[in-house]
Amino acid sequence: MRDLGAGFHYLIQGQRWVARHGKQYGFGLLPGLITLVLYAAALIALALYGEDFVTWATPFADHWTSPWAGLFRGFLTAVLFALALLLAVVTFTAVTLLVGQPFYESLSERVDRDVSPDGTAPESGLPLWRELWISARDSLRIVVRALVWGILLFALGFVPVAGQTVVPVIGFFVTGFFLTEELTAVALQRRRVDLRARLTLLRSRKMLAWGFGTPLGLAFLVPVVAVFLMPGAVAGATLMARDLLGEETGESRADQEDPGNQEDREMGATA
Repeated sequence: MRDLGAGFHYLIQGQRWVARHGKQYGFGLLPGLITLVLYAAALIALALYGEDFVTWATPFADHWTSPWAGLFRGFLTAVLFALALLLAVVTFTAVTLLVGQPFYESLSERVDRDVSPDGTAPESGLPLWRELWISARDSLRIVVRALVWGILLFALGFVPVAGQTVVPVIGFFVTGFFLTEELTAVALQRRRVDLRARLTLLRSRKMLAWGFGTPLGLAFLVPVVAVFLMPGAVAGATLMARDLLGEETGESRADQEDPGNQEDREMGATA
C-alpha cells in the first residue's frame, strides 16, 4: 500500500515540476493539442460519413424490408463509432508520445538534470529516427496488449453483477499499468532499457505503477484533460523511473530555492 501512495505522489510531483517550469510546460502541450485536433477531426468525419460507409459496406441489406435495414445499419454505425472512440482513448497516449518525442525527451532530460545530484541526464546516444522507430514499435506492442485486455474485459462485462462492478475496476487498473509503461518509457528508453525489461520492472512494483497510472487513466478519459496533464505526467514518470532503477534523486533546484516546500520534500522522502 505504501507504493500505491508513492506512485500517486510522483504524479503530483510531476505536475508541480512543470508548474514551476512554465516554458517546458508550454512546449509539452503542443503534441497533445496536435493529437487532439487530429483525433477530433477523424471522429467528426466518422460521425458525418459513418452511415454512408456502413451503407456502402452492406449492399446485401438494400433489399431488406423496412425497418430492418435501417435498424441493422444504425446499429453497425453506432458500433463503428464506439469502436473508433475506444481506439482513440487507447491510442491517444501512445500517439501523443510519438508525435511529441523530441518535446518529451527534452522535458524528461530537464527533469533528470534538475534532480540528479551531479546535474547530468542519461542519453541514449541513438539518432532521432532510431528513437522514433523504437518508440513506435514498442507503443504498438503495448496497444495490442491493451486491446487484448480490453476485449477480454468487455466479454467479462456481460457476467451478471461482477461484470458491472468488479470488471470496470480491473479495467481501470489495467489501463493504469499500461499507461505507466508508456510514460516511463520516455526516460527508460533513454537509459537503453528495452520493453521486456520495462515490463519486468513495473510488474515487480505493481502498486507503484497503479498508484501513478490509475488516477491518470481516469483523468485521461477526457482527452482535453489529457492534453494539459501530459507534460506533468512525463515529468512524474521520469521521477518514478529513477526510483525503479534505484538512482539517487536529490532535491529539485527550484525546491532548494523555495524554503516553503520543505514539508513537501519530507513527504516525498517518506514515500
